[in-house]
This record gives sequence, C-alpha cells and structure tokens, in this order.
Amino acid sequence: MPPTTGSTPATSTPTHRLVPSPAGRIHLVEQGSGPLVLLLHGFPESWYAWRHQLAALASAGYRAVAIDVRGYGRSSKPEAVEAYRMLDLVADNVAVVEALGERSAVVVGHDWGATIAATSTLTRPDVFRAVGLLGVPYTPPGGPRPSEVFARMGGAGADDEPGVERPDAEQPGAGRPGIHPPAHSHPRPQEFYISCFQQPGRAEAEMEPDVRGWLAGFYAALSADTMPAPGAPDPHFTGAGGTLRERFPVGVLPSWLGERDLDVYAGEFERTGMTGALNRYRNMDRDWADLADWAGRPITRPSLFIGGERDASLAWLADAVKAFPETLPGLLGSHILDGCGHFVQQERPEETNRILLDWLASLPA
Repeated sequence: MPPTTGSTPATSTPTHRLVPSPAGRIHLVEQGSGPLVLLLHGFPESWYAWRHQLAALASAGYRAVAIDVRGYGRSSKPEAVEAYRMLDLVADNVAVVEALGERSAVVVGHDWGATIAATSTLTRPDVFRAVGLLGVPYTPPGGPRPSEVFARMGGAGADDEPGVERPDAEQPGAGRPGIHPPAHSHPRPQEFYISCFQQPGRAEAEMEPDVRGWLAGFYAALSADTMPAPGAPDPHFTGAGGTLRERFPVGVLPSWLGERDLDVYAGEFERTGMTGALNRYRNMDRDWADLADWAGRPITRPSLFIGGERDASLAWLADAVKAFPETLPGLLGSHILDGCGHFVQQERPEETNRILLDWLASLPA
C-alpha cells in the first residue's frame, strides 16, 4: 500500500547524520519521512550512488536513508580485516534502523549492497520486511568455498584460448561475477579480479597512486556506453603480470558520471584509502562459514530485482535469475533494463525510480 503519513516535498534537504553501530558509527544521508527505505551502495562507491533516489523516494512519502557501508566514506573503518564479514554489516544495518527509532525497514542494495541487503533480509526478517536487489541476483549461501572457486578461475582475453575454468553460473555463494569472456587462441594465464582484491595490499598498490584515474576507468569499464567492445580483453581479469587498469577504457567517462560526480567518489577514497572497501572481498570464506546455517535457504519476504541487460553479473548468474521462483518466492517483479550496464540506478535513474516506487506501493503496510 502507498504510504499515508509523513509525505515530504521533493525540495526537502538531505540531512547528514552519524549514528552508533557495532562498527563505531555509520554515516547516513536522510531525506523525507514515512516508511523507512534503507539504501546500500556497492564497490567502489558511497551513499552518493543513491543521489537520484533520495528526493524521488522522499517526494513519494518515504523516509529514504542512504548509508556509507562500514569501511567507506565517513563511516567507521575498523582495522581488523575480519571486521568486514557479512554478519557484521547486517548488524550495522539493524543498528541504523534502531538508531532512527524504527522497528522495520525495506532494504534496497546495489552490487555488494545487493548481497548485503539479501543477507540482511535472510538472517533478520524480523527487521527487514522487503528487499530490492539491483545488479546482483540472489544466490542462497552454500556451495564450494569461495577462495577455492576463484583460485580455479581463468578467462580468455584477446590473446587467450578457451579451456581454462571460468565462474560457473550454477555455483552458489561465489560472490559477484564478471562476464563470460570470448574464446581465442594463444594461451595465457589470467586471474579473476576478486582473487586480486583478496590479497591485502595488492589492489591498493594498483589503485591508490591515482585513485581518480582508476575509478574513472573502472566505472567506464562496467557502464553500457563505455565498456570495452566484444572481443577486447576482459577488464574483470588481469593478464599475466598485468593489472586490471590496463584493460580499462582511457580518457572517457560514462554518460551518467560527470566530472563533479567523479570528484565526490574520488575525494572520499583519496581521504580514506581503499582498504576498508576491499576488505569486503577478503571475508568471503568467513561469510561462507558464518552463513552455513542458512545454506540453500530462500528469502521469503517480498522482493524485487532490477538488472542491466549489459551487466556482467547477469551473464554469469543467469541461472540464479531462472531460480528466482525457488530462491525468491516473494518476488513481485524482475526487470532487465535494455542497453543498461552495471550501475543501474545511476545509468537509468528515472526508470529505476519508477520501478522502485511501483514496487514499494505494492508492499503490504
């Protein structure tokens, strides 16, 4: 049902707050009043990824709250790598709901935020009454240990041949995938980006000397209007002795990302460094163990999925989408946006807002 209380005009000003959490503090940006909608960003972003949704949700009568996930932006950044395990992030989300004086929330996430949102709803359905997933479909916990899966992965770039193992769309719990690379001749070993990110210090050494340039290339590589052409080396893999960045587009920004937007993202990571964000990848084996009691379980709360037709995640997790009748029995809508890349709510803000608002209006009070 549509909200009936506390509607706030679209011109209301977003408010920045710090609230207590198990991490120490969580920074959030809040706009509007009414039923709470908690918005979770992905890698490598911040609350700012939801800038187009805050006013739209507020004007429709919702209390929209976008957070900086633990390790990002103005939120706390615990030093220990193991402080970034999934259940700790769920605890942060619960703490935010409580700090805002609410008993429940709808949670919506993109990229890693989608996985965090799904796990929050799976493990704490008493707090999270519905879940929206953008970019990354739900796969129940379980399956092979993630580090073992990633260690076997290879890919095929422009100089490589088929035959090396690639991420399997049927492998549950393996994390966010990339795309199926094209097949070519001339073998050369490759390494999946998650394996690179899981090694403390390695990805930082590539990213931090030029955070702004690295982010610009990463965003361009995954956006529909700037991603590499079919047959080009896959930017989700490194070649032998190479870097991810050498496969990113150069000198071009996607249409959704202005110079000022890039300044916002880069400014945060130049101030904080990349380690807090990368530590999420370094806890995937811990998550696998922590979530063993939920292995194979569906999310029964009302749900929504929005994906980009050109997003790598859909190519690799096509079977996860097909399994939605079993894994998301409360699914109220699944939308694939034609010609859209990975950054769904930023590449297609108006379409995303319309879908979100229609879904929110259909939820039980």
